[in-house]
Amino acid sequence: MESVRRKPLKVLAVASGGGHWVQLLRLKEAFVGSDVVYVTVDERCRSQINGDSFYVINDGNSSTPWGIFLMAVKMFFLVVRTRPDVVISTGAAPGVFAIYWGKLFQAKTIWLDSLANVERMSLSGRLVLPISDLCLTQWPHLEKPDGPVYKGAIL
Repeated sequence: MESVRRKPLKVLAVASGGGHWVQLLRLKEAFVGSDVVYVTVDERCRSQINGDSFYVINDGNSSTPWGIFLMAVKMFFLVVRTRPDVVISTGAAPGVFAIYWGKLFQAKTIWLDSLANVERMSLSGRLVLPISDLCLTQWPHLEKPDGPVYKGAIL
């Protein structure tokens, strides 16, 4: 009988810069054996990705509506181009759009809220909570029956 070879899982891993990016990189071991596409807002992060696909999109926030719009459009086309099986993000705004567009294209979605959000979930986390397949917090006291879920921290 001929064995069936499974294609590697396509993972879209998205984070803005700084601590969000650092936390995403701490998850790299979980992606071993997958076809990973990394997306962030800082070209300097490229050197931290060995051999995986890497894209840079613009950053944006609530004080830059045009930047947010452009980010959303770019993320849409990245999701269309990569057709991920799984979208994972540690935040912030780029991850929100990745989760929403990924869900639209039937990817499984995982949000890992930043370790910095000690008092409550981030705004980005609260925006994706209703649609994420898995929404995680890194603080046990923030876990709620309807999400987010606490499974540990990635210190």
